[in-house]
Amino acid sequence: MIPNVFHFVFGLRKQTEPFHLMYYLCLASCLDVNQADEVHFHYHHEPWGEWWDRIKPRLQLRRIDPEQSIASYRYADPTLDQYRYAHLADFARLQILQEEGGIYADIDTLFLRPFPQEWRSREFILGQEKAPALAGEGGSLCNAWIAAAPGAEFSRRWLDGLHQAFDGSWSNHSTLLPYRLWQQHPHIISVEPESAFYALDWTPRGIEDLFLRSVELPSYAYSLHLWNHLWFAKDRLDFSHFHAGLLSVDYVLYANTTYANHARAHLPVDVKGSRFKYLCQSVTSGLRHPVRTARTLWRTRSIEDGRNL
Repeated sequence: MIPNVFHFVFGLRKQTEPFHLMYYLCLASCLDVNQADEVHFHYHHEPWGEWWDRIKPRLQLRRIDPEQSIASYRYADPTLDQYRYAHLADFARLQILQEEGGIYADIDTLFLRPFPQEWRSREFILGQEKAPALAGEGGSLCNAWIAAAPGAEFSRRWLDGLHQAFDGSWSNHSTLLPYRLWQQHPHIISVEPESAFYALDWTPRGIEDLFLRSVELPSYAYSLHLWNHLWFAKDRLDFSHFHAGLLSVDYVLYANTTYANHARAHLPVDVKGSRFKYLCQSVTSGLRHPVRTARTLWRTRSIEDGRNL
């Protein structure tokens, strides 16, 4: 049986910024939607800030040490060192699941509906994702959502091949290796379609459908992966102009986008926002047309006049 326990891995690099609202909403939506027996938060450097203080009491905190071979790995391209924390998390999640079992999810996830209870009788579950170009004619099984029974054969085989497959890239060890193992041992894994966890993919169109547009999701979508390494930094513009600074309480409360519409229910009831601030931010950040928004801004300011905006 797959235990009804969720695992998250975070803080494998120093925390120089407060815990982000997006991470809070990931954990809150997990707790609200899945009704898990426990939610375990594995970390090396503990987060801090308002949103961490709000969610921390609802979690089982577990400090971990990073995988030493990856912590000391010398990247051929030094610019890839910024993603070392993600590679450390790739190893940690499999080691945790092999020993304890449960459901692992990346902290840039938004949970939509509970997965079917019959899944718990399986041994190992992954979801397909849109394959990167380097996959060639092969496919890709994303490791951002994994369910496993303790001691599952698939997780053991994956762990056994992890160091050999690790080459410093994003995908070879983490998404392409499990796909190859699936082709070799299809009887020891259950694979769900892309719509289950990755209905909106990592392309610029997929990210815009998450944060800048509202699209209908398939009924088979249990969670959304948010691909935050592709857009979170303000100066990363190759996938989207959206960035972490725009994902605010005001955005979640008032934006008509796929993410905001599904995340809104998981905000704390005491949190207040301003639609006027959201509209102003949208115009100044280039996410809305200033002329088309002017009348809405005027009406909104009139309604909110007198409040602390």
